[in-house]
Amino acid sequence: MPTSEMRRLGLIGGMSAESTTTYYQLLNQGVRARLGGLHSAELLLWSVDFAPIARMQAEGDWDAAAAVLSEAARRLEQAGAEALMICANTMHLVVPAVADAVSIPLIHIADATAEGLKAQGVRRPLLLATRFTMEKAFYRDRLAAHGIEAMIPGEAGRERLHAIIYDELCQGVTDIGSRTAVMALIERARAEGADGVIFGCTEIGLLLEPDAVGLPVVDSAVAHVGAALDFALGT
Repeated sequence: MPTSEMRRLGLIGGMSAESTTTYYQLLNQGVRARLGGLHSAELLLWSVDFAPIARMQAEGDWDAAAAVLSEAARRLEQAGAEALMICANTMHLVVPAVADAVSIPLIHIADATAEGLKAQGVRRPLLLATRFTMEKAFYRDRLAAHGIEAMIPGEAGRERLHAIIYDELCQGVTDIGSRTAVMALIERARAEGADGVIFGCTEIGLLLEPDAVGLPVVDSAVAHVGAALDFALGT
């Protein structure tokens, strides 16, 4: 396929910068794997400053966060993006506002994750994510529409995982003790009937290797990239 036939993706990133780097690498590696040679992805990236966004999240000011991402989406569409990706799970909470701000499609991370789970026969996975993604309905309801019943850790586990994500992973820190703590959450969920695991924060893959989990895993960032590549390359 000539590069001119590749659809251009618009990425809203920076939430965090660590995982946006992973998106950029995976998208380009994926295009090269599918097309070969010197091919790489046609991308536009709008990377926000995460600190104000994180403050809006903590304060529950989702309307303000939606306004920031909606403006980014409009700018990306004006620049020539043919589809949008929000390179984070939690900020899919504001997808209705962002999607309404543009006329191009938005590739939803939870839809891509659900397809990956169904492909592995997983129906009751443990969702590892920020407190917002685990506790609010927007993500689990989207999975439920695909027949996926997501489990979440208990209160203490959710609090610890949220701290690991924001205080460590989003700042480029990986800690052995944190890895052990998250593995303990997985083992507890397995005992309670979990048949898979969702890396439902795009930074979780920086901490855990899917092969080490012992259950089927869908890394939401990897699934999201796969869906975006299908769109970009018309497959």
